[in-house]
Amino acid sequence: MDRYFADQRHRELRRQVREFAEREIGPRIPDMEASRTVSHELSRLIARQGWIGVTIPVPYGGMGAGHLAKTIIIEELARVSGAMGAMVQASQLGVAKIIHFGDEEQKKHWLPAIAAGDCLPTIAVTEPESGGHVLGMASTAVRDGDDYVLNGRKVFVGNSHVGDVHGVVVRTGPGSKGLTAFLVESDRPGFSLAPQKPAMGLHGFSFGELIFDNCRVPAANRLGEEGDGLAVAYSSSVLYGRPNLTAVSLGIHQAIMEETARFCTERERYGAPLGELGSIKMKLGQMQSRLMTARLAAYHAVHLLDRGIPCDAELMNAKLVNVEYALDSARDAMEIHAAAGLFTDHPIERYLRDAHHIFAPAGTSDIQRLRLGEVALGTAKGEWSERLSDLVRLEELEPQPAV
Repeated sequence: MDRYFADQRHRELRRQVREFAEREIGPRIPDMEASRTVSHELSRLIARQGWIGVTIPVPYGGMGAGHLAKTIIIEELARVSGAMGAMVQASQLGVAKIIHFGDEEQKKHWLPAIAAGDCLPTIAVTEPESGGHVLGMASTAVRDGDDYVLNGRKVFVGNSHVGDVHGVVVRTGPGSKGLTAFLVESDRPGFSLAPQKPAMGLHGFSFGELIFDNCRVPAANRLGEEGDGLAVAYSSSVLYGRPNLTAVSLGIHQAIMEETARFCTERERYGAPLGELGSIKMKLGQMQSRLMTARLAAYHAVHLLDRGIPCDAELMNAKLVNVEYALDSARDAMEIHAAAGLFTDHPIERYLRDAHHIFAPAGTSDIQRLRLGEVALGTAKGEWSERLSDLVRLEELEPQPAV
């Protein structure tokens, strides 16, 4: 994969993350799979590596390395554990709201702690009755003097049970201008967590429910102005959520390819390795083609993002291609493994389960197709990558990735 990069720093970053993932995360996977609950210790260990701060500017204690570097980090973690790739992507998604809409005081307070691994942020938008229909949310915040009082519930919140500060979008008025975002610390009175529910995959990661019961939050914790909540949600989803989830899918896809190729080399049929059968070799070739195409789509999109070039469509397409191709290759891999793939001594069944978890967040594949259809018709709405280009553009642009 190093051939994709002319920048030695990206190559070294990949090596460091891969070595860490194989050394620290790999041995913990059996326990995470058996417990099917959040891994607090490992989440904190990963955070202390400084990787949550990859897009945080250097003056705030971050790496200032940009979105391509972020993709590499998430991809390499997800190659070993989709759950820990998801943990890092969710935390970095939580960074977005502060970078995009935090005032200087909020940035100085939160970003250094996040970059150091002392604070894990989340973003909480989805509600039980509204799903992806953001304007259908019913949770509220009512101004009371110097505070706001929050009531309601948020579901499918990445890092719900390890998060230290939640970026919560709630309703302060009617319509699309009636949504406002707040930073809510996890130890605030009136805030609680519903019990974590076991899920199909991503064991070790939490994506649960937050409950607000007359939770009082200072007005100083508001992100932006009243009415900016929709922009907080959409910009975070487009500029961080989609490329982050793209990277998780890419890492899982790489793991699927490696495991299946190994299986086809070691398993014999008719006196020869399984991979020498023409039908199997063609499936492997299709999987390899998907993986290469998915990687190019992923790297190209964040390459543009790092340069402040409008790329909302490329980010949507990268998520669509990577999710769909990872799922297609996972199904092919299961067919190649046949009955062997059903047992947990082969990781392929875990990859298939984990890949399904990346389908819905930041918009299902049909949502991406719908938005890309609007691009084709010339009816697409504003480009977040253009509106916030000054906040996502890397100051140092050379040398560039060879994509």
